[in-house]
Amino acid sequence: MTRTQHTTVRRLMDAYGRTHAEEAGIRLRNTPAPLYQLLTLCVLFSVRIKADIAVAAARELFGAGMRTPRAMADATWQDRVDALGRAHYRRYDESTATALGEGAELVLDRYHGDLRRLRDEADGDPGRVRELLREVPRIGPVGADIFCREAQAVWPELRPSFDDRARAAAAELGLPSSPEGLARLVDPETLPRLAAALVRVELSRDAVDDLLKTG
Repeated sequence: MTRTQHTTVRRLMDAYGRTHAEEAGIRLRNTPAPLYQLLTLCVLFSVRIKADIAVAAARELFGAGMRTPRAMADATWQDRVDALGRAHYRRYDESTATALGEGAELVLDRYHGDLRRLRDEADGDPGRVRELLREVPRIGPVGADIFCREAQAVWPELRPSFDDRARAAAAELGLPSSPEGLARLVDPETLPRLAAALVRVELSRDAVDDLLKTG
């Protein structure tokens, strides 16, 4: 890593290096509850809605006790709608409430409430992890990418996970644009924060110029 790249990475991480799981209050570990909470967050991100609203919606759901697939499935549809409404998760609140309920039932029925069983079924294949994630209602390519980007902290076989948006931002910043090249810039445990930071930069109109300013 060159001196310029080192400076860019430091500025990038200082300004944008917080994962969505952290923002949603998820203490991500390789245990059933936080993995399910991450999946819930990915469902919320899988529609055209602002990131801060999706994060707020996750906090409302978790605050209402819907932190496990059993609790989500046992909650009423109206409970879920109300929690989403408190976060101003508009237009998609009713359909998302349905998707969350159906997704919780799938996780309970197929994986006995434990997404580590999904990991076992994928047998170390990141592509298969993404395929299985996309069987969850509402989860598409974007949601699966977000899950893998954040879960690489606890599922090493997903490393390095950088989606197209993260790699595009890296190229604009003069950083390596391959997942392997980006993985050499930080410690393995920091990869989710780097990936999240790069996605935020790609979505921001002024971030690249700000990060590349000298002085």
